[in-house]
Amino acid sequence: MSEVKTLPMLPMRDIVVFPHMTTPFFIGRKQSMEALESALAADRTVFVIAQRDPMVEKPTGEDLFEIGTIGNILQIMRLPNGTIKALFEAKSRGRLVEADLDGSSYAASVEIIEDDASVDPELIALAKSARTELESYLKEIKKNSESIDQLSLNTTEPHQLADRIAPLLNLELQKKQELLEALDPKVRLERVYERMLEEAEIKKLEKRLKERVQGQIGRTQKEYYLNEQIKAIQKELGTGEDGKAEIDEYEKRIEEISMSKEAEDVAKKELKKLKLMSPMSAEANVVRNYLDALLGMPWGIKTEDNLDLLRAEAVLDEDHYGLEKVKERIIEFLAVAKKIGKIKGPIICLVGPPGVGKTSLARSVARALGRNFERMSLGGIRDEAEIRGHRRTYIGALPGKIIHSLKKAKSNNPLMLLDEVDKMAYGAMGDPAAALLEVLDPEQNNTFMDHYLEVEYDLSDVLFFCTANNVDGIPPALFDRMEIINLPGYTELEKENIALRHLIEKQREENGLEKSQIRIRRDAIVEIIQRYTREAGVRNLERAIGKVSRKVATQLVKKPSTKSITVTPKRVHEFLGVPRYKHDVVEGNNEVGVTTGMSWTPAGGELLFIEVSLMHGTGRLLITGRLGDVMKESVQAALSFVRSRANTFGIYSAAFKKNDIHIHFPEGAIPKDGPSAGVAIATSLVSAFTGIPVRKPVAMTGEITLHGKVLPIGGLKEKLLAAKRGLIEEALIPFDNQNDLTEIPVEIKKGLKITPVKHADEMLSLALEHFPEPVVDPDEDPKSGLNNDLIQPAPGVDDISPTVYTLPS
Repeated sequence: MSEVKTLPMLPMRDIVVFPHMTTPFFIGRKQSMEALESALAADRTVFVIAQRDPMVEKPTGEDLFEIGTIGNILQIMRLPNGTIKALFEAKSRGRLVEADLDGSSYAASVEIIEDDASVDPELIALAKSARTELESYLKEIKKNSESIDQLSLNTTEPHQLADRIAPLLNLELQKKQELLEALDPKVRLERVYERMLEEAEIKKLEKRLKERVQGQIGRTQKEYYLNEQIKAIQKELGTGEDGKAEIDEYEKRIEEISMSKEAEDVAKKELKKLKLMSPMSAEANVVRNYLDALLGMPWGIKTEDNLDLLRAEAVLDEDHYGLEKVKERIIEFLAVAKKIGKIKGPIICLVGPPGVGKTSLARSVARALGRNFERMSLGGIRDEAEIRGHRRTYIGALPGKIIHSLKKAKSNNPLMLLDEVDKMAYGAMGDPAAALLEVLDPEQNNTFMDHYLEVEYDLSDVLFFCTANNVDGIPPALFDRMEIINLPGYTELEKENIALRHLIEKQREENGLEKSQIRIRRDAIVEIIQRYTREAGVRNLERAIGKVSRKVATQLVKKPSTKSITVTPKRVHEFLGVPRYKHDVVEGNNEVGVTTGMSWTPAGGELLFIEVSLMHGTGRLLITGRLGDVMKESVQAALSFVRSRANTFGIYSAAFKKNDIHIHFPEGAIPKDGPSAGVAIATSLVSAFTGIPVRKPVAMTGEITLHGKVLPIGGLKEKLLAAKRGLIEEALIPFDNQNDLTEIPVEIKKGLKITPVKHADEMLSLALEHFPEPVVDPDEDPKSGLNNDLIQPAPGVDDISPTVYTLPS
């Protein structure tokens, strides 16, 4: 039976001590130093054993290995920092029976393990081979010139040779402990011999790789040398773990994604190239970026369309007030899609001034359909590559906006909004509008090819919406592919409802106000619309409401006792300051030479006053008011019409030669253009020359021809709204516009007398206090070819009875 002794114990971190080995180590733990003192006080014998985890400060029995080493302390050195450096000579192995780790010093009951000193021919031969290999190992691996004799390795005992060689090997702690725990000398020696052979083989492999790399790179830079060395190592040992995991991930994604055959072949080809590249090379990064872009596309991913028309109507009505024609067209679009089972049709382009809800309308359509929504702004784009992408030959190349937007949408059938399509510009890098031709053509976009991806991608399932402020900025070829839906702007009544239903609540939430803390009256909203904003949309209206909300929030914070504030028109003036705008209102008596016209502006309708003044002169015509070319031509046409029928209107021809005519359009800083003021100009001219006042409560609009015909105009809804707002009692409109009255809201037509007219004579009979009496020109010149008898009222004019469209108040 083996002998068991109680010895002082020293638990060691990161070191395994073998028998017949002399080694120094440092002791810092208090209990270990006490154990060392106990050994020095006795026979200097201690038991040294390694910890399983070197990070454990206070080990328990489970933290120690089973086998350690028994030996003697040869000498110690007490260091200034309080630790002790000890020189230990190991004698034999010992098995830990029981450890005392709770006392003032570490101690243990240790079973002494005697070495098996028996010798057989196989062990002798193994020892000889190990000694020979050790000579080579010391020279080649350790670069040690000392002989075996000098290193005290020339022992004649084979069972000791393995213990003497083991400390020289590059082994992990666990491997060294396993070698210490091998009690059979032959097993220990075999493991030592095998490890020396492994290290020798690794050294040869490193040398061969180094020679290969050096032969490849020659005089290249250090960075290239390192990359080639990595490549050579990977070729010998296989791809590194990180690189292999990356390649496996790409292969898995290629197999899982339902991409086209062409795209799959390209992806596999690029992946094959990546396998042969150094992971750290620039080319590998280019290939990775390409694969990420290609595999990141939503191949085969679709959202299911919801073609429930009732739900679509509810969503559109919930998000937007008014816009009935626009909503009707969208519902028709969805109805057709439901009948044919697929959404396919013209590209819808929403055209209108800023702030009327073009973008939000497209977002509502996407919500109604259940599709993902992605907005792509085209404003200011000058490069064709922004649409189609850059070719990969360029540094920093990227896919175009179409592919990028699809990747963000995460489905291949989103609703994609091409915003501000009229703001693109032709530049030195190509025409982006031309690149959009393929994108927006249903017959071509199923094979769209981005320059970066260079594989065909099907865009036929994408629902494209476009927005623009003005169709004049859209190239004709692109315009031909679109169906234009006009959003003309909101009337004041529509703005009121939008504010009450949406804007007030939105601004209240953004400014942290409770519903009970603020109440904005309808008349306050009307005051903001009429006197603080002038726009077709509602953006400035929303800003004004936001400012009012902030003022209310400020007052509530300053005066906590105030629980609620009601916003009235008076408070609007307090919060927003002096009104910025005013709307013209017709007041006062009838005047000579002053006619009220109706004009359209992007911000809505306005009343336009035309003033004519006569002065003694030579027949010169003076026009002021910052007019465009079309409006100047309209003045000339109106004057020619009046002069051609001067006698009929009670005007002598000499009046045009003896008087200068000044036609003025007030608010001269505001640009004005268009032909629709023609009849109003003619009315002012006739009034000025005859002295017959124009009726104040009458406003008119219409283009005039040289023969006095009244031609149709646009913007009727806005013009009638301006007339109603300006307290006009009767509005004279072109006869051909009477069909448009069906689309005018009842709120506008109510209480406003609307009279369609065909000829300027009808307009004059309704606008002047009385129709002028015809005269015969006494200064008729026979040589002129003109005959006063030929100047008669327009044929059939006397038979025309004006059609009056009116609703009771």
